[in-house]
Amino acid sequence: MRIGIYARVSTQRQAQADGLAQQLERLQAHARQHGWTVAPENVFRDDGYSGATLKRPGLERLRDRVALRDLDGILITAPDRLARNYVHQVLLLEEITATGCQVHFLDRPMSQDPHDQLLLQIRGAVAEYERSLIAERMRRGRLRKLQAGVLLPWIRVPYGYRVDPDRPRDPAGVRQDEAEAAVVAEMFAWYADEGRSLYGLAKKLHQDAVKPPRSRTRWSVPGLRVILTNPVYMGEVYAGRIQEACRTGSTAVPRRIRAREDWIAVASIPAIVTQEQFDRVPAKLAQNRQFAGRNNTAQRYLLRGLVSCGVCGLACFGRCLHPHYRYYCCRGKLSALHSYRETKCRSRFIPAEPIESLVWADLCRLLTHPEAIGYALERAHGGHWLPQDLQARRDALKRGQVRVARRAIL
Repeated sequence: MRIGIYARVSTQRQAQADGLAQQLERLQAHARQHGWTVAPENVFRDDGYSGATLKRPGLERLRDRVALRDLDGILITAPDRLARNYVHQVLLLEEITATGCQVHFLDRPMSQDPHDQLLLQIRGAVAEYERSLIAERMRRGRLRKLQAGVLLPWIRVPYGYRVDPDRPRDPAGVRQDEAEAAVVAEMFAWYADEGRSLYGLAKKLHQDAVKPPRSRTRWSVPGLRVILTNPVYMGEVYAGRIQEACRTGSTAVPRRIRAREDWIAVASIPAIVTQEQFDRVPAKLAQNRQFAGRNNTAQRYLLRGLVSCGVCGLACFGRCLHPHYRYYCCRGKLSALHSYRETKCRSRFIPAEPIESLVWADLCRLLTHPEAIGYALERAHGGHWLPQDLQARRDALKRGQVRVARRAIL
């Protein structure tokens, strides 16, 4: 009998405390009691992954093996190790048992008896409630620590600072990195001068061989903007300043800075620049934004943000060389500060009008034949969707692009 085992812990701390090893030991012992042999490739584990999501590497490998019908049974300590959400539990159990594979829980084994099924539902609902309760308690506890000034809100330490490795979240352990702090001070002083720009600052740092933060290979304009607008360099640490990108229903909310009254003052740390130096930067950013060239706003690009280069894979942007000639140009043809590539891409400009007409005609053809959409949805819902179908459509578009390019050359 081909048996697999699955174990999971939510945090790295639990994994280091041998919580995962204890689960695996119990599961292996249960298998030996029944005379089952568990092959090493049939041991699936997720170290430090929340049960609230299905995106777990160990679980994904387990689901792939079950879909191939390579397993006859799966051993799990408890239903909440499989998933914390009751809906996810039901989804996974139906998916696994549909292939003929049985799921065995060591704690309170379940059967098809209605009482056991009801108990499984109750335990799933309780596990989901417990997860929500733990998350809310952690949120309130973290908020209290931030308001008391004993916890740093950083995920990554800002450029120019170091923290105590034994107490990385303690504000009292924050200190300046002398070399990086000098670079930050020079950034503020250099950029605030007349005629200076973020692109010029990035170019200057690259020419001076100043090493960028962390593993980045080059300084970038967005990264420099983040540094020059971060109040931490005045010695003020705030929490809740950034609203991370999220999705509410069908609406995508971009990453943005919250209103000043929503910030939480956490602590004071050694300042690198003065208040006066810091206040000069927002005015300079607003001035540069006002006078920045916007050559492409007068032109409309149907596929803006949707075209990528077929040579290097980078995104393409709209470019107008003449009022009547619009193109999509590979970002790899720009300087290294924009493309992050040492060599420029050798691709040619893509004429905008022919490729937009090609894509628009293909879209109209698809929308005017609803039976094709219905057929595709029926195949997808039935589990018969094949990647070859998508590849065939891409090949057709590529052949059309080649014909368009040949006509443009002729």
